[in-house]
Amino acid sequence: MQINRVLLTAVGSVLLAMVTIQSGASLAKQLFPLVGPEGTTALRLGFAAAVLWLVFRPWRALPQGRDWRSIIIYGLCLGGMNILFYLAIERIPLGIAVALEFTGPLAVALFSSKRKSDLFWVACAIAGILLLLPDLSSSQGLDLVGALMALGAGACWAGYILFGTRTGKQASGGITVALGMTVAAIVLVPVGAISQGLALISWEVLPLGLLVGVLSSALPYSLEMIALRNMPTQAFSVLMSLEPAIAALAGFIILSEQLTLLQWSAIGLVIIASIGSSFTPKKAVEMGV
Repeated sequence: MQINRVLLTAVGSVLLAMVTIQSGASLAKQLFPLVGPEGTTALRLGFAAAVLWLVFRPWRALPQGRDWRSIIIYGLCLGGMNILFYLAIERIPLGIAVALEFTGPLAVALFSSKRKSDLFWVACAIAGILLLLPDLSSSQGLDLVGALMALGAGACWAGYILFGTRTGKQASGGITVALGMTVAAIVLVPVGAISQGLALISWEVLPLGLLVGVLSSALPYSLEMIALRNMPTQAFSVLMSLEPAIAALAGFIILSEQLTLLQWSAIGLVIIASIGSSFTPKKAVEMGV
């Protein structure tokens, strides 16, 4: 079997993006006590937008006319995904929030699949994620607002995938991410500034904010745009299901969290799904807006 190098590059981009996101998430948690989820979101998006403008210089190839509509919707989805997830993990456990958020990309994978083999890989990923879920029956008084915010983040994630595919074909991936991040920052940086005030510009906060912006947004979203331009939508969605598995491994390595045999089995199912989707033939995906 001839291996598609472009597809392998896309797969590698997705995996590296998830590793950087997990690193950025660990730093973001350190900002919560200082500036809250709104302030953390503002710092993440603001710094990420600034870095992306310096790197990709999007003013050289700005979209024209109706192309802006997809960019704006993409940016709003990106911003909504960020702030809703941070607000969710303020109220409910991280593992539950991640699992609920994953309803978004998995829904994209299910609705965009036209091959029985694709459905099998999606089923493997769903099984793995379900096994990684915390025992909801033992979660007394799970915050409903937090759960709804996590589901809302999942809906925004689905929109990010769909409109990212559309915008990624209109312009270069880097320029698309820079413009989308700018839209998100324009909307949400004022929210963080109003809620947290001068705390956002303290020297204790700014260096961490810059790192969070680069690791959690600027670098991974650029990598994901490369992936979205070079692989089917459902393959991207299934590959992103590695996120809870990587989170579980990070907890084991960094936090010494012990995993059960069932949880390791779940990780194996997710990896199997990811490998299977990686060898799915590339199909052109035309998303109507």
